[in-house]
Amino acid sequence: MTPDLRRTGTRVRTRTALPAVALLVAALVGGCGPSGSTSTAEASGATATAATAGAGAASAAAADAAFAELEQRFGARLGVYAVDTGSGREVVHRTDERFAFASTIKSLAAGALLRKASDADLDKVVPYRQEDVLAWAPITSQHVATGMKLRDLASAAIQYSDNTAANLVFAELGGPAAVQQSLRDLGDSTTSVDRTEPTLNEATPGDTRDTSTPRVLAADLRRYVLGDVLPEGRRGLLTDWLVGNTTGGPYIRAGVPADWRIGDKTGNAGYGTRNDVAVAWPSGGRAPIVIVVLTDRGKADATSDDALIAQATKTVVSALG
Repeated sequence: MTPDLRRTGTRVRTRTALPAVALLVAALVGGCGPSGSTSTAEASGATATAATAGAGAASAAAADAAFAELEQRFGARLGVYAVDTGSGREVVHRTDERFAFASTIKSLAAGALLRKASDADLDKVVPYRQEDVLAWAPITSQHVATGMKLRDLASAAIQYSDNTAANLVFAELGGPAAVQQSLRDLGDSTTSVDRTEPTLNEATPGDTRDTSTPRVLAADLRRYVLGDVLPEGRRGLLTDWLVGNTTGGPYIRAGVPADWRIGDKTGNAGYGTRNDVAVAWPSGGRAPIVIVVLTDRGKADATSDDALIAQATKTVVSALG
């Protein structure tokens, strides 16, 4: 599938770009002293901010070309949203288009669980039967006889993408509708949570069930990991689970510098869907960056290509500088 590239809408946005233009105009038109000469300090400051805006525009153009080339090369649709939480700069591409979220929802379900459950709830043992164990259940399949603590189920759902663990977490929350309501409570009016594993991974084009957008998933993840939705201890627990994820090596983690700290949750579904959502902590004390990359190929028998997400992430890192 070769995607329609006319609606990609890639942007690298700097929130100070418009004020920069205004400062430049003010400096050149109204910023003159009594002698009619432009104030050196004002002019130099305006020139610097205008240069920043110009650099942002150039970066956006480069990112736009890079994302378009990736879509053509991989025969895929690519959705990207990234934000530097320190500067507010954003990189976006198809950021408001719907994609199947696949197993990335497990990170948000875990966040909802940590918001709702008491410490005693997290430590309770959840029993389950052999018939509850799905095809991909690398952790829960080993503990059918004993059951597992709820906190360990949430960890398994994130770090090993264990589908049985995810369904048990969903059940604890009250099912898909309750998971969706937990997102509505965050202010997310977009994400549609409708099914459990494995049917949420169908990803049929045009079906809005179990879908969201790059922008909205990034906002939800940011609220749970970096915001004040969870108390500090619970934020730390969710962060540890994400940083300890074992499935993310080829994706966002492969596209950032080796000394960055990454917490992520991957997803894989039908129609060539391959996703990763992450919070990245750059080295040197720089503010975290939230990165969401969602991809699909639009054909029922399509496979995904791991390199697409890594390459898109490299474009994000380059664009943000």
